[in-house]
Amino acid sequence: MNSRQQELLKEIVESYINTVRPVGSKTLCKKFKLSSATIRNEMAELEKLGYLEKNHVSSGRIPSELGYKYYVDHLMKPKELNGEEMLKLQTIFHNQQLQVSDAILECMSIISDITNYTSVVLGKSSSDNMLQQVSIIPLDHNQIIALVCTNKGVVENKKFTLPEGMYVEEIVKTCEIVNKMLIGTPINQVSERLEFEVKPVISKTIKQYETVYGIFYDAFNDFAKNSSNVFFSGKSNILKQPEFDNVEEIKKIVSKFEDESLVRKIEENGDGVHVYIGEENEFDENVTVVKSKFHVNGEEGTIAIVGPKRMEYDKVVGLLNYISEELNKNKENK
Repeated sequence: MNSRQQELLKEIVESYINTVRPVGSKTLCKKFKLSSATIRNEMAELEKLGYLEKNHVSSGRIPSELGYKYYVDHLMKPKELNGEEMLKLQTIFHNQQLQVSDAILECMSIISDITNYTSVVLGKSSSDNMLQQVSIIPLDHNQIIALVCTNKGVVENKKFTLPEGMYVEEIVKTCEIVNKMLIGTPINQVSERLEFEVKPVISKTIKQYETVYGIFYDAFNDFAKNSSNVFFSGKSNILKQPEFDNVEEIKKIVSKFEDESLVRKIEENGDGVHVYIGEENEFDENVTVVKSKFHVNGEEGTIAIVGPKRMEYDKVVGLLNYISEELNKNKENK
């Protein structure tokens, strides 16, 4: 691709991103001060190379996936944040009262508002958390709190009311057995091991073992559900994009956002900010996913922006670059 074709492609991509209208030769003639014949020939060549596509409802062209990819890799420069955007994000990062995970969630919420796209934060799934300890805290009026802790520092608690005739001592004794047998077990496997390994043991020593078993099963089951660590902000933003203006497309993308196993495919393993356009991402062929991995103070995960292929790439990449830099500063200062 020669330099003039690169300039034309850049203009077509950025014009289509901003206007959602196919770009015709007349617009480009004025911009580049070239004849319409020259522009048409260059556009035809870009289409032949696979960087542009014809729009069926007009004579204009729109970028193809390959065109967007070339633009991101060779023509785009990440956009710097304006003063207001930087101030909003810096205020969060400089808030010493916030845990890193909470700061990340608040920042991604702001980014969703700034871009009008959907942001996703993926922490490690429950399968990456090993059971470290279970504690029972007695309260008044036959109530207890079951406290579940993992090796990653995740803590969940659940309050239970004991039935008449059940003693706290039986719960504490079962807790000791659970700790002895299950410490080091991935959280998503604890319920199964509780059923097949712990239950037979407590049935020999605990009178109301079925009820006691139920308490621990509920505690672990709730923990596994609450430890999915998948957070969205602006989930409905993508539905405001023209690409998702029909019922079938809306149903499709909404169902994908509800499928945690599919959302988890957004997880990033490489360093830096990466752009996955259309078929490059494993989430949906009609979207772009821009994502980055974070690893700060033992917390690890992925931050991502999901939007249409007609995304403001320079802005999104600039924002995620800024978040990554701030997280690295946080890491170095600890």
